[in-house]
Amino acid sequence: MRTIDLRGRELSPADMLSAVPRATQARAEALETAARLVDDVRERGEDALREQAERFDRVTGHAVRVPEQHLAEALDTLAPDVRTALEEAIRRVRLASAAQVPAPQVTRIGDGATITQRWQPVHRVGVYIPGGKAVYPSSVVMNVVPAQVAGVRQIALASPPQADQDGRVHPTILAAAALLGVTEVYAMGGAGAIGALAHGVDSLGLDPVDVVSGPGNNYVASAKRAVAGVVGTDSEAGATEILVVADAAADPRLIAADLVSQAEHDEQASAVLVTDALELAERVREAVEVLAARTRHSERVAAALAGPQSAIVLVDDRETAVAFSNAYAPEHLELHLADAEDAAAGFTSAGAVFVGDQTPVSLGDYMAGSNHVLPTGGQARYAPGLGAYTFLRPQQVVSYDRAALAAVREGVVALADTEVLPAHGEAIEARFTA
Repeated sequence: MRTIDLRGRELSPADMLSAVPRATQARAEALETAARLVDDVRERGEDALREQAERFDRVTGHAVRVPEQHLAEALDTLAPDVRTALEEAIRRVRLASAAQVPAPQVTRIGDGATITQRWQPVHRVGVYIPGGKAVYPSSVVMNVVPAQVAGVRQIALASPPQADQDGRVHPTILAAAALLGVTEVYAMGGAGAIGALAHGVDSLGLDPVDVVSGPGNNYVASAKRAVAGVVGTDSEAGATEILVVADAAADPRLIAADLVSQAEHDEQASAVLVTDALELAERVREAVEVLAARTRHSERVAAALAGPQSAIVLVDDRETAVAFSNAYAPEHLELHLADAEDAAAGFTSAGAVFVGDQTPVSLGDYMAGSNHVLPTGGQARYAPGLGAYTFLRPQQVVSYDRAALAAVREGVVALADTEVLPAHGEAIEARFTA
């Protein structure tokens, strides 16, 4: 990992962002290709999906719509310890997601005048679960459970067909879907799957969804942009990011382990340490080198850590570390600080904040109860992670009786006349004239 020394400098947010650039080139290059794949599926449906499966997944002749028998078989053969872990993850995520569903609120504007704020679930959701470099049953949990908690009635799940599984979706993905009662599953991957969920495919009995969610590679993220406006989408989750803020009291071994754990996702993963402790920085670098060399995905980890998106950043003090983190707005933020609990309030821009050295990102990936589908690329400055609210639409229900309308009659007419919209005022007056 390279070291970036920002000490002794006056830094603007732009300076901080330019110090550790995101890996954006691959995303830019993916946009055009993803849009083309989505359009192909919209125009040619199942034929396009099958051609894309042969091209990208090396699969032909498979059942695109997964028979329910495959789901039952997958659940029957799921390893008991994995099933137990998934069931516990489901329980925890369901508990945390329930807190994200607001209760209806009635506001009394005046006598006979109320506005009820309610949150309505969308009717139908499409969940995408990747299946390239790794298998992610945890992502099934993280996407399906919040939708169910929100009250979504129909959930369709898509995941790539696997060449080593005779074109089936990976059995662990199918088992997780079965545990959650999801029976509408499709063996289709990448940008084409996002297009299919958004536009529907008649020959498969796949109706268009209202919201598409789920992580994926740059093509999946770009496909979400291509269908935005046709359906709702969650954040365009790109390559994973971890930013660790640490002080001199932190344990370099734990920091190194957490940096490597996220670097193993993808060659474009970002792993960043921000600290004002030079000795700690050097010890973390040494520990990272040792761990990276012996981990299973050492080549992938090495590529991610050597990329421009990963670095050890030296700053003058805690205040600058906070400012850097808030400007960078990481997907995952870990606080390895002696006063982490108190300091957490100052870190306002992150997909999720992991407080203290006993709360690693890996915990959030699986069993914390929080959601691991989080905004990347700085989107945490303005966008949330996935939650029950992703599948809810706030609505205001307005109710006035005659007396309440009469109380604002003159005001409505006056404002309508000012805006030269006389029919608006006439619609009010019609209720008071014979």
